[in-house]
Amino acid sequence: MDVAEERRFREFVTARSPALMRLGFLLTGGDQHAAEDLLQTALAKVVTRWNRIEEPEAYLRQVMYRQQVSWWRLASRRRETVVAQAPDVAGRDDTHAADLKLVLRHALTRLTARQRAALVLRYFEDLPEAEVAVIMGCSVGTVRSTVHRSLARLRAVAPELADLRVSDPSFEEVKP
Repeated sequence: MDVAEERRFREFVTARSPALMRLGFLLTGGDQHAAEDLLQTALAKVVTRWNRIEEPEAYLRQVMYRQQVSWWRLASRRRETVVAQAPDVAGRDDTHAADLKLVLRHALTRLTARQRAALVLRYFEDLPEAEVAVIMGCSVGTVRSTVHRSLARLRAVAPELADLRVSDPSFEEVKP
C-alpha cells in the first residue's frame, strides 16, 4: 500500500469509525469490547485488500457480518465444562488478603535491603535465627536486633499491618 492509499484508508477509518462501532455494538448484542474486537478484526482483513475495494464501507460491513456469524458458530460449538466443584467459593472475599499483600509489598520496599533480607529470611522463608545469621554473615544477636528494628520500622510505615497477627488465617496468603 502506497502513502496515498494509506492516507485514504486512515481518513476512511477516522470518518466512519463511529458508525461502524455502532454496527459492531448492535451485532455483538451491546458488548462494547466485543464490538471493538469485531471492528478491529474486520479492519485488519480489509486493509490487506484496500487497493482492490470499490465500495469500502459496504465491503467492511459485509466482513463484519460474516465475522460475527463465524464467532456465533464457534460459540455455539463450545460446550460447557462440567467440574465437580464450582470454581468460585461462595461468600469468600479475598480482597482483604489482596489489600494486605499490596500494603506489605509497599512497606517492604521502604525498608533497607538488610532489614528486608532479615525479615524475609526469618519470617517468609521461616529460617531459624542461626541460619539467618550465617546467610547474612553476622551474629545471632545482630539478627535479633535487626529483625526487631525492622518490624518496628514496618509497623511505622504501614500501621494497617499492626492488627495483623500470625494467627490470622489470611496471613499465609499475604506472603509476596
